Amino acid sequence: MAPHPNSEATTVELPPVKLDPLAALLSFLIPGLGQVYQGRVGKGLLFFCGLYLLFFYGMWMGQWRNVWLPDATTLPDTGVFGKKFEGVLKSVGYRPQFLGQVWIGTAAWPAIYQYIKYDSTKDEGPVFGKFQRVPTEEQLNKLQRNSSKRWDLGWVYTVIAGVLNLLVIYDALAGPMFRDPPAAAGFDDAEVAGDAKLNADPPAADAMPLPMPHPLPETLPTTALLNPLGDIP
Repeated sequence: MAPHPNSEATTVELPPVKLDPLAALLSFLIPGLGQVYQGRVGKGLLFFCGLYLLFFYGMWMGQWRNVWLPDATTLPDTGVFGKKFEGVLKSVGYRPQFLGQVWIGTAAWPAIYQYIKYDSTKDEGPVFGKFQRVPTEEQLNKLQRNSSKRWDLGWVYTVIAGVLNLLVIYDALAGPMFRDPPAAAGFDDAEVAGDAKLNADPPAADAMPLPMPHPLPETLPTTALLNPLGDIP
């Protein structure tokens, strides 16, 4: 089929992809919030419900004691290639699972607060109590001994939820995959619809209407009625 004569004139180039750091930050704070901010409410709610359900279900399996960052000041030194870790790096070296859990956003922030305000002389931390506070060695042994594999499986779920939120953050940063053409392109929706109609495939042969016969004149000459075959020599 020949191209529409105005096809080149109505070709619209989509605007370049622009990164959205604010939406990415919102999705880091709360999974799916950046998508809701961009107007993709359904996808945002799906991310929010799915990742939070996975994260908190994993915490429930671990009796709410498998997301924490330890105070490693009194623990033996750790390091890589002869470089000794100190401070937060040392704590992460003893609890590398937190590197995956922290990407769930604000849901893991109580563990950071508990780490900053940790006091070994107290059984509970300020504000959050025992929630996401590092358990004692005795408590850890009891959890691992009495909960079979559920405690370990629970923190795996929390890590998976945090890592999956990295993809959600990237989705918010890159924006939607399908974008509408700019409104100032020089034509309206009716013109686009007309071009689409002209460029559509022709109907099938069996679907085309049959031609109508030419109508007879309302009056015929009297001679034609008396002698329809005309004069025969």
